[in-house]
Amino acid sequence: MKLRKRWLVVFIYATAMAFVESAVVFYLRTMVNRIEPYQPHPFPIIGGLAHVEVAREAATLVMLWAVGCLAGDSLRSRLGYFAIAFGVWDIFYYVFLKIFCGWPHSMLDWDILFLIPLPWWGPVLAPVLISLLLILWGTFASQDGLLPVPLRPRMAALGLGLLGVLLALQVFMADSLAVSSLGTEAVRNVLPKSFHWLAFCGALSLMSMPVLQLVWHSRSQERA
Repeated sequence: MKLRKRWLVVFIYATAMAFVESAVVFYLRTMVNRIEPYQPHPFPIIGGLAHVEVAREAATLVMLWAVGCLAGDSLRSRLGYFAIAFGVWDIFYYVFLKIFCGWPHSMLDWDILFLIPLPWWGPVLAPVLISLLLILWGTFASQDGLLPVPLRPRMAALGLGLLGVLLALQVFMADSLAVSSLGTEAVRNVLPKSFHWLAFCGALSLMSMPVLQLVWHSRSQERA
């Protein structure tokens, strides 16, 4: 399959997966009266939903990685298609939720982004920006055979990108980490008061290094 068709198939798969994910979350939030996630007791205890929800999120990552493995034919291109799938899935997840229930009202609405290993909190805009970056990087990285990149600059850029990922995780989980010593109930009921935009922008800048390195190398090849 040609690279453009392969990219499109991954895009369509991730969009359909986002629809299913949004529908499931819509059902769950309707059941527990949490269409608006930012409210007191954001994780009400109903049966075994909490454990199932964590397992569902882990299964989602497996599915996204699986489509990356099927689409790519090298480690780099598989990671690229995984990044594309993840970014498209995350963006359209919010698009479909908006269609289903009118939420989010704005890109600055707080959301529970993930539950593993602790709840991640952040405005909708934050994961959307990261997802756009993932799609851009994945598009370059999935063209593995067309864009060979020298190992040393690539590893340096990836190292900076990984540092950015760790910083972003700290920003998303800062409030949960702050109360983690108080036990599960404290983590379950935490509501963040502010988002560390300065630290997040620093993390996003570091995460953009692999993309900028690939863009620079691509332009250098065109000039040569």
